[in-house]
Amino acid sequence: MFEIRRYRPNLEKEWNAYVAKARNATFLFNRSYMDYHSDRFEDYSIMFYKNGHLHSILPAHIKESVLYSHFGLTYGGLLMDINVTAADTVQLFKELNVYLKNAGITKVVYRPVPYIYHQIPAEEDLYAIFWHCNARLLYRNIGTTIFMRQNLRWRKDHRRRLKNAQSQGIRVERDSSIEDFWKVLEDNLMKKFCARPVHTKEEMLLLKSRFPNEIIQYNAYLNEQIIGGITFYIMPNVIHGQYSSTNDLGKQYGAMEAIYEQVMYHDYTDYTYLDFGSSTEENGSIINEGLIAHKEGYGGRAVCYDTYEWLIP
Repeated sequence: MFEIRRYRPNLEKEWNAYVAKARNATFLFNRSYMDYHSDRFEDYSIMFYKNGHLHSILPAHIKESVLYSHFGLTYGGLLMDINVTAADTVQLFKELNVYLKNAGITKVVYRPVPYIYHQIPAEEDLYAIFWHCNARLLYRNIGTTIFMRQNLRWRKDHRRRLKNAQSQGIRVERDSSIEDFWKVLEDNLMKKFCARPVHTKEEMLLLKSRFPNEIIQYNAYLNEQIIGGITFYIMPNVIHGQYSSTNDLGKQYGAMEAIYEQVMYHDYTDYTYLDFGSSTEENGSIINEGLIAHKEGYGGRAVCYDTYEWLIP
């Protein structure tokens, strides 16, 4: 029923055109984003054709004999347009398992796109992998998401810091300097965790040049001195905070509160969700209670990011 092909660079235009219309895709699946770190992963993305037309796509990479739906990204899974049906998806995974077995692949590790990123419901894959691949839940991570239309009241400490920011004249700048922010981010991560951001400054500047409308940097300034910032990824119905950080002045004067107030109540009021991302360690098994409480203080509540696995029969 399906013709299954591995993605090749000559198919980039067709791949990106499908991503643009898929009901559960974001710009992270555009090859201009996926391929910025192609040297770190052996790409094994798959394209499914039906009756000569591109039916659906699976961003993936391979390591040894395991297929991963792509660990260079926060989530992956089968990307589907409005024409993909449940029955089609069941058949697709049956045929995918045969294809993978013939290629010598022994296991699949699969991370579906969380429902908040769906423009139209798209969980046909979860049904198919449970009943027809015997998939089991491998990891469950927890993220914190605000349902923006509810306009939940911020916790008292956040409201107090916002008033402080306003009284101190903190200025929030949209589409601001990534270079200014990256120094704050790197210093904070090194001080707290002896760690570095996943992206280098140069990588983020490259991605920003490729996706100027989807990657938006917000910075907060006190007397022209940066005191904090947030790098937002703008999806069709979700604003995702990719990176956020402040210095000591930013903590004192409410830089985060000033930025979130601008984003939530002025610039992106018509968006459905604001996703803070996860606050966990060790594959999601340990919660950073202070960090998640901070996010919950804005009205955020839990959305799970799941990882499944199955053996190829």
